[in-house]
Amino acid sequence: MPPILLLLPVIASLIGWFTNYLAVKMLFHPRIPFHFLGISIQGVFPKRQKQLAEKLGTLVAEELFSIQEVTLKLKELATSEESMDLVGKRIEKTIREKLVKSFPMLAMFLTDDMVEKVTNLFKAELQDFLGESAQDIGNKLEESLDVKELVREKVEAFSSDKLEEILFSIMRKEFRFIEMVGAVLGFLIGCVQVGLTLIAT
Repeated sequence: MPPILLLLPVIASLIGWFTNYLAVKMLFHPRIPFHFLGISIQGVFPKRQKQLAEKLGTLVAEELFSIQEVTLKLKELATSEESMDLVGKRIEKTIREKLVKSFPMLAMFLTDDMVEKVTNLFKAELQDFLGESAQDIGNKLEESLDVKELVREKVEAFSSDKLEEILFSIMRKEFRFIEMVGAVLGFLIGCVQVGLTLIAT
């Protein structure tokens, strides 16, 4: 067997690895397009960044994030039992300490029962007020905040370096796996070629 045949699987493996390595790199590079033989060459993500920003904006606005959901959560938190308990304690403290201090004569009339009734009255009014305020804030937020446009602008403003850094931080193992698959497939193809050559001879 000629020695070159033994090197064929190794050479094919290197070619397979380099091809996939180059394919991964070309997702991000070259960042600035250049022309070669009349063909414009640019990395996939830099070339499609505007389209990616547009699609992500639509996805986030329509599927992942909703102002209505934020409004409901805001209203729920503002009027929750825990929040209203804190409000009640603050009202009672204000009545017992500040109101009585400002109007000492009230101390003769403010029994515990009366303080409790006044506190509950204010709590009920404030609960309605907080619920309405949360809804108003949500409505104004929905009118003034365009989630789709905000996401689109943010993604479009990413530098190519930042975009590459983000994607590599998420998919580094997957990219390495793609490169290794190229090497393994190249090695197997090289082995098949060696086998076919030996059979033919």
